[in-house]
Parts: sequence; C-alpha cells; structure tokens
Amino acid sequence: MSGTLCIDGIAVPFSDGQTIIEAARSAGVYIPYLCHRPGYAPYGSCKLCTVKVNGRTNTACTLPAADGQTVISNSPDLQHDRQRITQMLFVEGNHFCPSCEKSGNCQLQAVAYHQNMLDNHYPHFYAQRELDASHPDILIDHDRCIFCNLCVRASKEKDGKEVFGIAGRGIHKRLIVNSPTGKLKDSDISVNDEAAHVCPTGAILVKRSAYLAPIGARIYDHHPISEVACEKEVIKAGEASGYPSCDQTKLAQNGGPDSHYAATMPPAPDIKHDR
Repeated sequence: MSGTLCIDGIAVPFSDGQTIIEAARSAGVYIPYLCHRPGYAPYGSCKLCTVKVNGRTNTACTLPAADGQTVISNSPDLQHDRQRITQMLFVEGNHFCPSCEKSGNCQLQAVAYHQNMLDNHYPHFYAQRELDASHPDILIDHDRCIFCNLCVRASKEKDGKEVFGIAGRGIHKRLIVNSPTGKLKDSDISVNDEAAHVCPTGAILVKRSAYLAPIGARIYDHHPISEVACEKEVIKAGEASGYPSCDQTKLAQNGGPDSHYAATMPPAPDIKHDR
C-alpha cells in the first residue's frame, strides 16, 4: 500500500513498508537521527527523530507511514528537546571536537550544528572509560560511545559475528567486546566488517585512516546536514565550506574516496579511505 502523509506542511508520498523517516528521506525532508540506518531494523534508541503524529509523539524511525498522517517535526518544543538530548550526549562522554579525529567528519557534530548547540548546558560528566587499541587495525574509544547500538547491530545483522554487545544500565551502561579477554584483538572483527565503519562518532576508528586528512585540511559540506542528508553525490576533493560532513559517504579527502570501503547509504557513516 502507498499513500501520502504531511510533514510540516509538505506532502510526502510513501511506499508500502516505509517508516516515516524513510518516507521523509526519500522526499528530501530531513528529520535528525543518530541510531537509524537504512537497511537495518528500526531501533528508536536516540530519540532525536521524535515527531508528533496526529498530536501524539512517536519516533519517526519506528512508526510506519500511513496515508493521511499529519506529522510535525520542527516545532519549538521538539527542537528544544533534540537540543537537550544532543547536549546530554556531549557531556556524558569525551566529545571535545577540536581534539577528536572525527572532527569535521562526524554525524554527532553535524547534528549539534543543526540543533544550534552553542554550549553543553549541563555539567560535564567526565566519564572514565578505557581506550582499546589492542587490535592492529581498529581502535575503540569507549568514552566517545553514545550507545546507538549500530556497531552491535552491524556485527550481528550484517557481519554475522556478534563482536559487540551492550552491558549494564544507566551510568553503568557500556559497550563490550565479546572475546575471551574483552579486548578487540581477541575478537574476530575484520577491518572490512561493516561494524568497523558505522559509528556516528569517534568511538570506533580504523587506525590506518585516522588523521589521514589533518583537521585543518579537511573537506566540509557546503550546506548543513538538513540540506545534504538526502543527497547521494560525492563531494569532489578541493571543495570546501563551513559545515562538518554529516554524510561520510560524500566526504572526499586527499584526492577522493577509495572504493575499498564501499558506501551503502547516506547520511550514516561509511568511511571511504585508503587502507
């Protein structure tokens, strides 16, 4: 079944089986998110995509599109809530952008720009979490994990390995590695696994691509995430602007992306770098 729904006054057609966020993205309408990824089962953990549907709040990544729905995404209260969620993510972990390898190439950073986040608002948590650099190709900075579960789902659903898991609750929640020692070096993850490339922050990094392009020389999108999230073109090397790249499938650094890491979708991160 197909039909049409209305998002912030815009008529948006949808196909059978699409969620609201999928229909919106197909129509070029941006709804913020961090834990959603096309091709993955709906998850709804980050709550950034919360919208009002016929007067009731729902997550756009989990609610199926239906004919005649009236969806509000950009109301002041929803924008305020998204900004507060983003601010809480920043203070909960080590998200000091100037010192992060993903700065300028980070979906969380791009969302913060979109939400007009000018400060953290809340006191910083200063969590003490380890950095696992034991694997020869992949690094985990647990202090930058936002618990989107994308790596967990990618490893299980796409790679068939279950390398990652989430343990604990509340402030004790943490990303774990399913290996005898709990270290990444003793797991069966490969640099070519999808789980190594889906992180929307700097929590999981491929070592050989880290700082491949120095922060001061990185390529930026010409437009904010709300305008580029639904585009599929690749930015050519040498183009520059002032926005963090929210879509790492579009980012071309140092001469252009390499096909070694094939892009599967925008705007969630799939880094294309030389090994």
